[in-house]
Amino acid sequence: MTRLGFALLLKFFEVEARFPESVREVPAAAVEYVAPQVKVPAGAWAEYDWQSKAQRHRGELRAAYGFRANTEEDQDRLAAAVVARRRNDHVEPPAPGQVRRLVGKAVKDFEKRFLRARWTGSVTRPAHGWRT
Repeated sequence: MTRLGFALLLKFFEVEARFPESVREVPAAAVEYVAPQVKVPAGAWAEYDWQSKAQRHRGELRAAYGFRANTEEDQDRLAAAVVARRRNDHVEPPAPGQVRRLVGKAVKDFEKRFLRARWTGSVTRPAHGWRT
């Protein structure tokens, strides 16, 4: 069960450049594909420990890829940078609906850059032999 959870978090992160928010977010086909590779029944995914194991696994994967968790301070710095840029460029603030689209676009752009780097080999693959 733990090996399957780790493997699915790893693959999800490699594809989406983020972690799934719940068991349901990982496609069943992905679970069925990965489960035999780690020699764990696919049904074990439904019992994965999201409270402790997932948090530890996320930490290990972040470290392997050189990431860290997003903090409130990060969000404050990002908001300040956006406000400063808007003022410097003399652009009026976006409407609330535009903010959601802008953030969505920024996330998608990041994911594209991450995936491009991943496929070209400029993102380091995690080392083998991690605890699961």
